Amino acid sequence: MKYLYQSVTTDIVIFTIEDDQLKVLLIKRTNEPFKNQWALPGGFLFENEEPAKAAARVLQDKAGIKSDMGVYLEQLYTFGGSGRDPRGKIITISYFALTPKDKIKIVASPKIQTPTFRSIKKLPDMAFDHNRIITYALQRLQSKLEYTNVVYSLLPQYFTFNQLQKTYEIILNKKLDKRNFRKKFMLLGLIKPTKKILKGERQRPAKLYAFKSRKPVELKKFF
Repeated sequence: MKYLYQSVTTDIVIFTIEDDQLKVLLIKRTNEPFKNQWALPGGFLFENEEPAKAAARVLQDKAGIKSDMGVYLEQLYTFGGSGRDPRGKIITISYFALTPKDKIKIVASPKIQTPTFRSIKKLPDMAFDHNRIITYALQRLQSKLEYTNVVYSLLPQYFTFNQLQKTYEIILNKKLDKRNFRKKFMLLGLIKPTKKILKGERQRPAKLYAFKSRKPVELKKFF
């Protein structure tokens, strides 16, 4: 296959929540430039390949994550200009992706490049301008919490209200008033109580909820 002018790439910022931390998937590059440095999964577009299909291909080939694993994928931004890549002026069509950690299963292959989730608060020095892309993706995610139901893509099918609020707090990096949050969220009509109960040795049984629809919906501003 031919590369498209060798000047258009795609990079994917895939977020998940693990151990009460927002984490991003990084790979260790196997080729120059920046060999053995951490980077986002990315690659050149093939001739006549749509960017979204390229993003799904890159996720599978370099990070071992198939698109049918319940990954939410959205185009983020187009980064361009000189100085981004030592190989020349390269345009990057970036995407951000969201998925619950328990849905991810890394499919091993000779192509994958040490896919590892790292806390966004403890990122290493990264190849290219990938720190900047991650920062932009986080800002987009935080903004989308205000007017969409995108948080569903980071939660399991059934969850407690505390888990829902905690997810918001982790992403926004701030504490939220419990009573006010519950009142506002219930008014949105996005979730429903189920007959399931979460039982634990160190906590009282908690009612489990589910989203009425696990598809993107735009809302009136939430916060």
